[in-house]
This record gives sequence, C-alpha cells and structure tokens, in this order.
Amino acid sequence: MKAKYINYNLQFKFPAGTSRGVLLHKPSSFLLLEKDGVIGIGECSTIPDLSIDPMESYQQELEEVCRMLNDGVEPHEINLSAYPSIAFGLETALLDLNSGGKRELFSSDFSLGKAGIPINGLVWMGDREFMQKQIREKIAAGYHCIKLKVGALDFETELEIIAGIREQFSPNDIELRLDANGGFTPADALEKLNRLSAYHIHSIEQPIKPRQFEEMDGICQQSPIPIVLDEELIGTTPNEELLKTIQPAYIILKPSLLGGFKVSEEWIRFAEKNNISWWITSALEANIGLNAISQWTATFGSKFPQGLGTGQLYLNNIPSPLEIRDSKLFYNQGANWDLQLLL
Repeated sequence: MKAKYINYNLQFKFPAGTSRGVLLHKPSSFLLLEKDGVIGIGECSTIPDLSIDPMESYQQELEEVCRMLNDGVEPHEINLSAYPSIAFGLETALLDLNSGGKRELFSSDFSLGKAGIPINGLVWMGDREFMQKQIREKIAAGYHCIKLKVGALDFETELEIIAGIREQFSPNDIELRLDANGGFTPADALEKLNRLSAYHIHSIEQPIKPRQFEEMDGICQQSPIPIVLDEELIGTTPNEELLKTIQPAYIILKPSLLGGFKVSEEWIRFAEKNNISWWITSALEANIGLNAISQWTATFGSKFPQGLGTGQLYLNNIPSPLEIRDSKLFYNQGANWDLQLLL
C-alpha cells in the first residue's frame, strides 16, 4: 500500500460567525491510500480553536503516518490518539480502499440513492439582517428544523430574532435548536436559558465552555431547555462516568473531532445505556469527509434531523453526488465525483 497526503484550503462563501470568531477559510488534508490500482481517500479536517490536534506538528505527523504506511506498518499499529482528525482520515481512507475506491463506504438506502437523511438548516451568526435572511431562506427551502448559532451577539438582539421566528411559526411548524458554542458563563447561563425557554426551544448545545463539570451538571438539572453536550466530548476518551455525572438530554457526535467512527460508536453505546439521545453532525469537512459521515449516519436509521447540511458552505468544495432536496441530504447515484484536484 502506498500513502500520501494533499493539503487543501476551503474558502467559505460568506464570513461564518461563531462565538469563537469568524471563519473565512478552513484547512483540510486528504490522505490517499493506493493498492493494486485502487485509491481510497480520507479527509483529515480540523477546526481552529476547537480541534485538539496539535497544529504546530500536524504536517510532520501526516508525513510520519505516510512514511510508516509506506514502510509496511499496519494502520492499527499507528497511535493517533493525539490527532483525532488524522485517525478519522485514516479510518475512512481504509474503508474507501477496501470498498473499491468508489466513495461508497457503507451500504444503505442512502448510499444507494433511495432515501435521504433528514437534516437541520444551519443559521450562522452575523448581524440581524444577515441572520434573518438565512432564516427566511431555510424556511423557504422547506426546513422544519433550524439550528441557530447564539452567544456572540447582543443577547437582546438574539432574543428578538428568535421571537420573530416564533411570531410566524409555532413549535409544530419549526423546531428550533440553539448552539451557544460555550458562549454563556456559569453565572448568566440559567437566566439566559430561562428567557430563551419562552420560545419553545428544542435544545441548546454547550451553553458554557467545557470542563466545568459541576457547573454543567447544575445547568443540566435546572435548565428549562434540554442541554446537549458537544465540545465536552472533544479530547475525552469515551467516558460513561462523564455522562452519568452531567446527565445531558443529548450528545452530539462529530467523528472528525472525536477520533473516528469506532470512538463515536463507543459514545453512542454509553449514551443509550444511560437513556441519553444523540445525533450526528459534520465538523465543516469538505464533501469527502461529509460523505463518509453521512453514509455512516445512515446505517443507524435515526429519525432525528442530523447536522449534515454543511456541503454548500464552500466556494471550492470537491464536486460530489451529495445534494440537498426537501431538507434532506441525498446521495445521487446519477452524479459523479470530480477528484481532479486530489488525484
């Protein structure tokens, strides 16, 4: 087996705002494995200030992984615990290679083009006009579940935007999910959650920054809005005690940030054991990584809207059979991958 990698810089179509700042571009690397003329591709995707991968040594680690593979080291012998995104890239590249290099990693009605995956419509932070424009577009596109990034703007402005949605659409018409990305503080979180609850919010992700276990436990127990753990899982080995301690209503799985599918499945097993629901989201991957995550997601048959609508974010994404129709993600068997930029 021969291995190499290619760096690729994804360009956002618009400034993508979060409580950690505004993203204009996002680096990714693609790991290519070749054997007997078949090429498997995996994406190593990181998010600045969120991924735990040490960026100062990231390129050297990619080079070392390729060197070891080219020297005949078995993939399972390579320790990538400090580099979850590379672990995900290697795992998915191997799955692709072993399935014939066709980018069809898991067989399901989704990968066969027969069924779509329900997804939420993601609304990014920005000024009031920008956010309201996104909301109108998502509703016009038929989304029944909308996820809003909150926690970076003036809170009163965010409340007004959410109130504006509820004036027009009931909870039966539109499900509202919020993502604070740790933007609240332990001191103000419950007050804000209480005020937000007037608008029938489905759930809110990571209201405060991770690793504040006692505070998060208290928020989960007192919040009128169900709490979702997201960043709390990143950089942590699958841990049933953490879930028992904090007792969230939901957890979110981002395989690129957690270390791949096997690690994510461990989190799912612990969650279900403790009556905690879950859903899966992408982590701003290009279509290579998004495709792998979507095909894996489809194998669970979950009815929850998933966070997999990020393929349209970039000006220079890898052309693929993935497409969104009627607020669902589909794999169009009649379309082709265009991998000229990578091969």
